[in-house]
This record gives sequence, structure tokens and C-alpha cells, in this order.
Amino acid sequence: MNARAKFTAMVVALGCAISGNVGAIGLGRDFPYVWQDPLLTRPPVLDHGAALPGDAASLACASLTPDNQSFKDPLALEGAVDMALCHNPQVKTAWAAIKVQAAALGETRAAYLPTLNASVSQLHNATRYPDSNLSTVTNEGKTKYANLTWRLFDFGTRSANLESANQLLSAALASHDATLQKLLTSVVGAYFEAMTAQATLKARTQAVELATGTWQTTQRREARGAAAVSDTLQAAAALTKAKLALSRAQGDAQKTRSVLLYAMGLPLDMPWRLPEEHAATAEANVDDLAQWLHEAQHKHPAIAAARAQLAASKAKIQAVQAEGLPTLDYTQNHYQNGYPNQGLLPTSSKVNTAGFTLNMPLFEGFARTYKVRGAQAQSEQSEAQLQDTELQVLMEVVKAHADAQSSLENLQASQQLLSATEAAVQSSQKRYDKGAADILELLSTQSALAEAQQERVRCLSDWRSARLRLMSSAGLLGREGLSN
Repeated sequence: MNARAKFTAMVVALGCAISGNVGAIGLGRDFPYVWQDPLLTRPPVLDHGAALPGDAASLACASLTPDNQSFKDPLALEGAVDMALCHNPQVKTAWAAIKVQAAALGETRAAYLPTLNASVSQLHNATRYPDSNLSTVTNEGKTKYANLTWRLFDFGTRSANLESANQLLSAALASHDATLQKLLTSVVGAYFEAMTAQATLKARTQAVELATGTWQTTQRREARGAAAVSDTLQAAAALTKAKLALSRAQGDAQKTRSVLLYAMGLPLDMPWRLPEEHAATAEANVDDLAQWLHEAQHKHPAIAAARAQLAASKAKIQAVQAEGLPTLDYTQNHYQNGYPNQGLLPTSSKVNTAGFTLNMPLFEGFARTYKVRGAQAQSEQSEAQLQDTELQVLMEVVKAHADAQSSLENLQASQQLLSATEAAVQSSQKRYDKGAADILELLSTQSALAEAQQERVRCLSDWRSARLRLMSSAGLLGREGLSN
């Protein structure tokens, strides 16, 4: 059964349902909802909520309001994403766009139904004859008027408009999903930047503690005459440098926390905290690039939205062309005691008319030609936008795939670097305590360890962020994928 046949069957069933409800007077509990969406244009996603790829259920935003969310537990990535999906204004805008297109679809479906108008007027007529001896004639009464109009046939205008509206609603739904994927990318990036900044702050704090211990050791050695003053001065300089790096890390941590709160759509004074650290995922590959490109081309919602926009523009061309063709309408009128915008008749009367009207546009001053050309140009524009969207999405997948591969290699190298620098510090500390190494060697290995710790933290965050960004670039990221 095609879309038009399904819609016709729906209209017939709806007419029977409305007739039965009105005749029964009781109306029933479902009657108010019938009038809220009588032509059944509201998509189920507006009632049940949107689900991300791979998720079995939609997000329950009612339980994730800032008022009842205490944030006593550390904010996991899944929680940050849920908050953003419920409170970010971009998602709310895309959600409202679905409602707008659903209402527009209702207008196009309403074109298949008749229109009924009625009016009642209370009139007082007074007729005077100033140049004669006739007395004034007055009469009072009501005039009533009712009109029924039903378009029976056109050359595809309504069906083309209906197809265009259906495609635009599909585009709005896909655009909403694309907004979710874009928001996921933003939140994931902001979350791991905050995690990296927090871990950096922790590493810088440890570096200050280590530098403080070294400075205190050199002071004691100097007091015993086992170290030169220059050793103490160099250790003090290293401590000052570590404190400066710590101060910068504190500023970066505060900034990234604010950015994450903004991405989640929450006030900046909301009390919350991040987990202490995160471990690398057990997944150690990013699959083949061709597979990711294939998935993105067929499943990314931004591409699906652009395709629906193109289909809507092509249907609009047919609608504009059909508007210049004849139409057949059925009209029925009822007049009582007069006609609209005229005086009250002196005698009571009732007039009923019924007929068919054939409308034939003969000449519109070539306006139809330019309307068709405009619709064709818009379709060409939509086709170009589809190509541009595909190019941008696939390019993002290529870059995200390269970043994921690079970050995975960096993750493995950073672990080796960290292990090597930890061993070097231990060796230098022992050598320095025995007098076999100078302060420069010890400070150099401690500085290398601090850098290795920072690099390890960065590589951990880069790997998880790049892996999730790759899934989001392909339009496949859901809350289930956040925990893998």
C-alpha cells in the first residue's frame, strides 16, 4: 500500500471515529487527544523520546534535572552526556523543529478534507421614504449562511505537497539525530579535556611534592657539608618552576570545568566533581577506514537529513507545476433570510445551492514559469548541499580515524616512556644519595618523569576521545558506546 492509499484509509477511519464520538455525546477519554492531533502527524519520538544508536531505550530527562541531581558521586562521562542531551539549547531547538514540521504536515493532510464555514447575523432594517407619504418600514430578523467546499480533484498538487511535507519531517527527525551526534562530540571532547586538566593538576602537584623533597634533601646535605650551595639553589629553582606549572594547571582545570558545564547546559555554580582518573579501554583497534566510511555514508543522520531535504525539494517542483493546472471543487451553500454582506429580506426565505466548480488558470503573467524555475534552483541547491554534507561527514571520519590510530600508537608509547622515566628517577635518587650523581642528573630525571606523567595522561584522554569521536563522526555513537 503506497503512502497516498494509507493516508486515504486513515482519513476514512478518522471520519468514522469522529462521527461516532460526536453522535455518542459522551466523547470518551481519547477525544481531547483526537483534537490535539486529528490527522495523526505527531511522530512517536515526541512522545517516547529519541534513542541514540545502539541504545535500547530513550533518555528519561525528567529524572535528570539539575534540581534533583545532587552530584554526590563523581560525574561519569555517561552522566555528562545525559545532562547535555536534556539541557543543551541546541537539542531543544532541534526538538522544536520536529514539532514545526509535524504541524506543517498536518496542513498538507488537511487539504484532502472539506472546509465548512457558517455565519449568523442579527439585523435590523429601516426603510424611509422622505419624498413620499409612505411610512417607514422596519423589520428585524436573523440571516444564516453555511458553506461547504471540498476539492475533489487536482493534478497532483496536494500529493506533491504531502510528499514534500513528509520528507521535511524526516529531515527534521534526522537533523535532530545529527544534532545529538554533534553534541556528543562536543561533550566528549570537553569531558576528556577536563579529565586531562584534572590529571595534569594532579601530576603537577606530585611534581611539586617531589621537587620539595629534593630541595629539602639538598638543604640537609648542604648543612652537613655534603652538597654545594649551587645544588640547593638549583633545587630551589626547580621547585619554583614546578609551582609555576602547578599554578597554570589549576587555571586550565578551572577553565575546562567551566567549558564542560556550558556544554551540558548547566549553571556554572553547579557543585560537582570528576572521577579521579580513567583507565584505557581494552579495545585496541579502530577497524578499517573503508568500513567506517561505509557506515557513515549510510547511517549518518546529517546525510539522511540532506537526502530528505533533496527529496522534499523535488516534490516541491511537482507541486508548483501542478498548481498551474485545473482543479475541481464541490460546493454546497445554505442561505436563510438573505445573503452575506446584504440586507435582510422582507420575507422569510431559504436558499440551497450545490454544484461543481472547475477552476482553470489561463494566464498568470508568466509567474508560474518563474516559480517552477525557483523550485528547480532550490532543488539544485539541496543537491549541492547533500554533496557538501557527504564530503564534510566523510572528511571528519577520515580525520577522526587517523587521530584514533595515532592516539592508539601514542598510548602504547607513553606507557613505555612512563616506565622508563620512573626507573630512571629511582636510579638517579639512589646514585645521588650515595654521592655518585650530581643534582643536575637528579633534577633532569625528575623533570623527565613529570613530562612522562603528563604525556601519559594526555595520551589516555586522547585515545578515548578519539575513539568516541570516530564513532560520532560516523553517526554511530550512543550511550552504550561511551562505556566500552
